[in-house]
Amino acid sequence: MSWGTELWDQFDNLEKHTQWGIDVLEKYIKFVKERTEIELSYAKQLRNLSKKYQPKKNSKEEEEYRYTSTRAFLATLNEMNDYAGQHEVISENMTSLIIGELTRYVQELKQERKSHFHDGRKAQQHIETCWKQLEASKRRFERDCKEADRAQQYFEKMDADINVTKADVEKARQQAQLRHQMAEDSKAEYSSTLQKFNSEQHDHYYTHIPNIFQKIQEMEERRIVRIGESMKTFADVDRQVIPIIGKCLDEITKAAESVDHKNDSQMVIEAFKSGFEPPGDVDFEDFTQPMKRTVSESSLSNSRGDGKYEPKFGGKSKGKLWPFIKKNKPPPPPPASASPSAVPNGPQSPKQQKEPLSHRFNEFMTSKPKIHCFRSLKRGGAGPEDFSNLPPEQRRKKLQQKVDELNKDIQKEMDQRDALTKMKDVYIKNPQMGDAASVDHRLSELEQNIEKLRLEVQKFEGWLADVEGRLPARTEQARRQSGLYEAQNTSAVNSCAQDRESPDGSYTEEQSQETEMKVPATDFDDEFDDEEPLPTIGTCKALYTFEGQNEGTISVAEGEMLYVIEEDKGDGWTRIRRNEDEEGYVPTSYVEVYLDKNAKDVYKSLQKISE
Repeated sequence: MSWGTELWDQFDNLEKHTQWGIDVLEKYIKFVKERTEIELSYAKQLRNLSKKYQPKKNSKEEEEYRYTSTRAFLATLNEMNDYAGQHEVISENMTSLIIGELTRYVQELKQERKSHFHDGRKAQQHIETCWKQLEASKRRFERDCKEADRAQQYFEKMDADINVTKADVEKARQQAQLRHQMAEDSKAEYSSTLQKFNSEQHDHYYTHIPNIFQKIQEMEERRIVRIGESMKTFADVDRQVIPIIGKCLDEITKAAESVDHKNDSQMVIEAFKSGFEPPGDVDFEDFTQPMKRTVSESSLSNSRGDGKYEPKFGGKSKGKLWPFIKKNKPPPPPPASASPSAVPNGPQSPKQQKEPLSHRFNEFMTSKPKIHCFRSLKRGGAGPEDFSNLPPEQRRKKLQQKVDELNKDIQKEMDQRDALTKMKDVYIKNPQMGDAASVDHRLSELEQNIEKLRLEVQKFEGWLADVEGRLPARTEQARRQSGLYEAQNTSAVNSCAQDRESPDGSYTEEQSQETEMKVPATDFDDEFDDEEPLPTIGTCKALYTFEGQNEGTISVAEGEMLYVIEEDKGDGWTRIRRNEDEEGYVPTSYVEVYLDKNAKDVYKSLQKISE
């Protein structure tokens, strides 16, 4: 039985039925979800119940659990806690194996159903389009046939009329023939369209729709199988925990069977037995004979001296009645005001045990602001310069951090010194660019700063070596780190300024401002402006924005295209031109140069001639 053959005309009903099937699946998911919530709630209530009736520690209830019946009750409470855990397992397994899996399957099922019914609607629209084409061809054929009949009747009328000219008759005959031809063409087109429609209709109802409905049927059958498997899993999840629940119940039964009434009765005897003999018979007192009364009283006193008990007697006899019980009682606890130190070899009280820890915590809290006081020290804080107030490891980290910062400052000063040195060389080779002596003062300041920073590094490295001497595991690594700045300084001196391509390098605007290379204007500048402008030897593109505020430099924006009139001679500067009035130097690392080979050769030839 196939839906494609049996339900070929029930497209809408199948769409409703499959949607109903998805709704049933979602309803089952909701049911399982509520079941898991009930299981979790039940497990929580069981745990709370077990916790509620557990004996409190250091209380009289613990003494009550020496009896077999109360021990069995305690075992029951513990087993109920495990019993609750199995209900949590049921909830977890149902959530993962049923809810999670079915939720993903429902999403896939919705997508598959949507795709199948989309194909079905598309097939229906196609067959409806073919039917409309057939109807249009049929109407056209019918119209052309009627037009041909009217033309034939008109021709016959004109041919029978003797008053009509021959030309009019011929015209009517030609019109009739034309209409007949159009009718024949419409007939042929209608016949072709009809055959095509019949073929399309046959394929639609015997191929396309059966295939689509067969896929829908398979999809629906998979849904039915899946929900059946989920119901089986629903039972299996419960069945998997039944053995463990059975063990819990077996333990409860075992605990119940361990209850021994004779043993509990014997324990009551042992707990409350006094060890005294019951009192003897009371002698008859004959008050008619005073001698017998005296004898009776003496006999009674003898019975009392024998240690026999009489409940109605009080006072001294009662005080001597329970010495055995008093000896078995535990010694009274020390008074609350008594100091634990007064008890020989006694344990310290919690207060005494925690007091040193609280002192250490207070000391730590007091020193905590000092741990994070590095920046306050730089601003003149109250902490010592060598961080001696910190623990060794924290002190080592702070000193290493200080050494690294000083090394970075040294590297920065050395970069500025190298830049100024190269600028001075440019001024010496090209006096028109500026006065070389103007940078000597700044160079001397940089040398002094570098020397001061190196002394600071040595001082902090001495403290660092002292600390690392106490931490031998880190000594070798720290030595390598502390000697790092020497290698950095050496490499910085030997490196070329072109290698510093980062916009945060030595040619930033901040460093150009720090160099303070202010060259006084001279009359020679006017003569320099009147000279013949240098020819362009190529183009360049600005990689970064450079604000040339020093004399001889030019400002460029990132991405700007400019002309190159003098390439870098090893000093890290390239001379460029924006227009006839704007030219100057920019750092070579800030531009990407495209040199014209022919212009470059001409420029070198002219330079040799000028030299």
